[in-house]
Amino acid sequence: MPVGRRRARAASSLMAIALLPVVLSPAADAASAPAPTTLALLGDVPYSATQRAQFPALVAAVDADPAVSLVLHAGDIKNSSTSCSDTQLRGLATLFGTFDDPFVLTPGDNDWTDCHRVSTGGFVPTERLSALRRIFFPVPGRTLGGSPAAVATQRQEQPAHAPYVENVRFVRSGVVLATVHVVGSANDLAAWDELPGGDRPAERRAEFDARRAANLAWIDAAFDAARSTGAYGVVLLLQAEPTQSSAFGAERSLILTRARQFARPVLLVHGDEHVYEVETGYGGVPDLTRLETYGSTARYWLRVTIDPATAKVFSWQPRKVG
Repeated sequence: MPVGRRRARAASSLMAIALLPVVLSPAADAASAPAPTTLALLGDVPYSATQRAQFPALVAAVDADPAVSLVLHAGDIKNSSTSCSDTQLRGLATLFGTFDDPFVLTPGDNDWTDCHRVSTGGFVPTERLSALRRIFFPVPGRTLGGSPAAVATQRQEQPAHAPYVENVRFVRSGVVLATVHVVGSANDLAAWDELPGGDRPAERRAEFDARRAANLAWIDAAFDAARSTGAYGVVLLLQAEPTQSSAFGAERSLILTRARQFARPVLLVHGDEHVYEVETGYGGVPDLTRLETYGSTARYWLRVTIDPATAKVFSWQPRKVG
């Protein structure tokens, strides 16, 4: 089948199934499992003018893979010292829109929390978060990319957390995938100390508390959906690893608890530290694997396959551009 027709069919299929429950039998065998899905996983890129110039080659490499039907980005679409202006953000949204397939982003700290820094323009981070939502999530429930796809958003499903259009969920190959807006810079607890007049602790803490409540509700929703539909697995896409610190402790505890209860493969994907890393049995949960993608490079990406016919469901291979 020509690549163009394949991509159109893949995008159409994703739009059709993204919001629908997939009822599966826990005892389903390999013969009855859905067909595999392959996606490209990126993060913390482009971080420099050089990486931005290299990015079209990365796009071309991903688009040339006939199996890839989805691109995930684990946040930090630029480095922490470059401009956070609308012009910068729009240029990056246009760049990511050059992927043939649907493009799904979870924001990173460089994209808004660190925008208080003088080198980035000295913006109030919450104002830049609003700009990020306006530019990268212009139509809630619809991805970027050359073949935009329908996804469920927290705004649609949980009106109490309506601002969080970036928290999305969809289904591929009988697996529930969800983005959860957890970022570096201590999950926005780090001071906005380069603003004129200094930090705004009350505003910063209010942002953190509201987003934490939304994230915890969305993590529960992802596992509830997986459990009610008999999903083969769950993928959670965050920017920062949920460590045991107070900045991430509640999110980490809930993920560990729900993954243990789910008792099927769960893949916790993140970026932030720029190191490709795999940790099985994460947090002492046998079926939970932490996968950190490459960062600060446009030369490498991860090719992730979801195959419910296999015992582990998830597998991945590093890919080099060129």
